[in-house]
Amino acid sequence: MKKSTESGGKFTENAKSFGRIITDDIRHGDLPGSWLQDFKDIYHFYLDKKTKKKLADMGKIKQALYIFLWLCKSLFLKLAPARRIMLLSGLVLLTNFINVQTGIVRINNLNIMGLLLIVSVLALELKDKLLARDELAIGRKVQKALLPTEHPHLSGWEIWLYTRPANEVGGDLVDFIEINSEQMGLTLGDVAGKGLGAALLMAKLQATVRALAPEEPRLATLGKRVNRILYRDGLRDRFATLIYLQLKKDSGEIQILNAGHMPPFIIHDKKLEELRQGGIALGLAENSEYKEEKVTMNKGDYLLAYSDGLTEAKNDKDEFYGDERLKTLLIQQKWTSVENLGRMLVKSVNDFAGKARPNDDLSLVIIRRI
Repeated sequence: MKKSTESGGKFTENAKSFGRIITDDIRHGDLPGSWLQDFKDIYHFYLDKKTKKKLADMGKIKQALYIFLWLCKSLFLKLAPARRIMLLSGLVLLTNFINVQTGIVRINNLNIMGLLLIVSVLALELKDKLLARDELAIGRKVQKALLPTEHPHLSGWEIWLYTRPANEVGGDLVDFIEINSEQMGLTLGDVAGKGLGAALLMAKLQATVRALAPEEPRLATLGKRVNRILYRDGLRDRFATLIYLQLKKDSGEIQILNAGHMPPFIIHDKKLEELRQGGIALGLAENSEYKEEKVTMNKGDYLLAYSDGLTEAKNDKDEFYGDERLKTLLIQQKWTSVENLGRMLVKSVNDFAGKARPNDDLSLVIIRRI
């Protein structure tokens, strides 16, 4: 009798604990906003452009019905074959769960078996997700160890580096290389795509630039050599853009290599100068040619290099942050330091995006001549 009482007490305690968890979820979570964002994520992940175009031409009721059917179809087809059969079997076994004519719910052994099969499919899919999340968490730790932990210092310059992945791991590269006591290289790279594949190619790009930059003073040749290695070892549908800046100690001169990246901005007395468009992205063609650009910065001038996670950030209305918004911000504001400029840019993007989840990695390299 005592054992039964103890079991009953534990059950009651567990039930209360579960109830507290659900209550906290409801109290602290923005459920409508979270559900809306989750639905958007499902919609964009499972439906291709062709399907979305068909949906746009439908009425609201027909559109809702077709979205449901297409989502079910896409979800079903993305399961492993054995899990598809398991899910289908579970649904069949639940067909007589409710009597359509009387509306009476009847539970039998077949219904219970069907429910168990469906729950098993959900449990297996969740297990895969949790394992993948653990592996990505480890990958994130490795990636963080590869990236700089502090901002570099070079006499005559003020430097600020920033990167924020959209997911657990990112495809953006922000790095610095001490060429010698007089020179430093700054790297900002952006690998096509996101996630683990982009992160692996990012690590390859970082290692290649670090190995070649100290021994290659001609940046045009550096671009060719890096490109050949990425073309040789990469995948044809994967490429990377790169901005490489080489600074000299106590000098306003900057050597610039641009391989398919957005041109950096120089900010001087609320005036913007957009630098020249560079060569094609790395890894697309085996024998790509690149040119070195040289600019001279005056004291107080800023140079901003950024990834497309800045201008292509989206809000919950699917609007882009955009180039014009960035240019307006840079012209109107007066900055006191590279960190001040960087944090203002990050805040501006965050305020614009609101509760929308990041759709791309965001990286910044900001330097100032002092």
